[in-house]
Amino acid sequence: MSSALDNIKVLDLSRVPTGSYCTMIMGDLGAEVLKVETPLSAGERQAGQGIPLKGTGTKREIAFNALDRNKKSIALNLKTDEGKKVIFQLVKQFDVFLECFRPGVAGRLGIDYNSLSKLNPKLVYCSLTGWGQDGPRRNFPGHDLNFIAASGALNLIGEKGRKPVIPLNLVADYAGGSLLCVIGILAALWAREKTGRGQYVDIAMADGALSLLSASPVAADFLLNAQEPKRGETIMSGGYPFYNTYLAGDGKYVALGCAEPWFWENFCRAIGKEDLIPFHLLYQKPLTGKVAVKLRKVTKELEKTFLARTSAQWVEFLGDKDIPISPVNSLKDVFNDPQVIQRKMLIELKTEGLGTVRQTGIPVKMSDTPGAVRRLAPALGENTDEILAGLGYSNKEIEELRKKGAAQ
Repeated sequence: MSSALDNIKVLDLSRVPTGSYCTMIMGDLGAEVLKVETPLSAGERQAGQGIPLKGTGTKREIAFNALDRNKKSIALNLKTDEGKKVIFQLVKQFDVFLECFRPGVAGRLGIDYNSLSKLNPKLVYCSLTGWGQDGPRRNFPGHDLNFIAASGALNLIGEKGRKPVIPLNLVADYAGGSLLCVIGILAALWAREKTGRGQYVDIAMADGALSLLSASPVAADFLLNAQEPKRGETIMSGGYPFYNTYLAGDGKYVALGCAEPWFWENFCRAIGKEDLIPFHLLYQKPLTGKVAVKLRKVTKELEKTFLARTSAQWVEFLGDKDIPISPVNSLKDVFNDPQVIQRKMLIELKTEGLGTVRQTGIPVKMSDTPGAVRRLAPALGENTDEILAGLGYSNKEIEELRKKGAAQ
């Protein structure tokens, strides 16, 4: 069965998980992805903390790394002329080039868009960075925390009167970075079908985080009325009793998401508190003064109510009454969840010598061209010989590259 991105070839020079997640998605959907990695002898620093050098991991540890599944690996030292020469040869055969260097680094290496597009005018070249290719912060370092802080998102996450809560690095890194990177690349590939030319795609994680605010009413309200939303007081940040988390009697939490008035009405009737139904309309007014006091009282009342049952009991009791209720799952809960299993968001891959490898599944479900995990993550430089031989290098020439530290 064919896949959606069959015959699309991606050269992945990313050195951070945000780039790897982008190319993982493309690989899952059928693209041929070649990851260009740095030989251990080059001594390149690892981005972030707690990320082991790939070359030091066991085969089983590497196999569990979903970010590098459906990829091959070639190890090249791009600070050598010989290593760059290989890139120049490869890029002529590829559709997409992804890099995550700071602005200017690709240019100094001689692998920037202007240089490579001369070798392959159809190349879609994507740069994924924190702050983008221009602007006063372009050369600043940063992580998800910095990007969501600068975008205004972090200031809105957390409880009223408390400091901002740092979420997992999903907002800027992966939603604002990786996913928009995939969208940008696919859009450029579609444009190429019409123009016959590739183009440069500039994705900044900080831009992505700010753009995501447009999906929430807070940004639109501010731009319209200049009304500054406050942490823990907006409809989507725990300021209202109908869209909140509550501690159940077993010490676990449940999430109640009755943003629409009919869901709130269903909930109030189910728990025998019809007198609370009118309080949903208060969200249309500023959360100040008497309104805030009333809503806090409702929240306190519901906090006592939810202690009467366990998390599972609440989900069972409310789940068939058209009420948005769900458990706040731990990862152990998640990977035993029948919904997750039914949707194949946990996959088990049988391997020779490594046993069963478990990974998260493919979220994009397609009827005619479904994605698939065709191969597990490669070891560092696992396919170096294969790729170089495909470019016409002899065994002796490959060995010479290794001796010079240009390849591994």
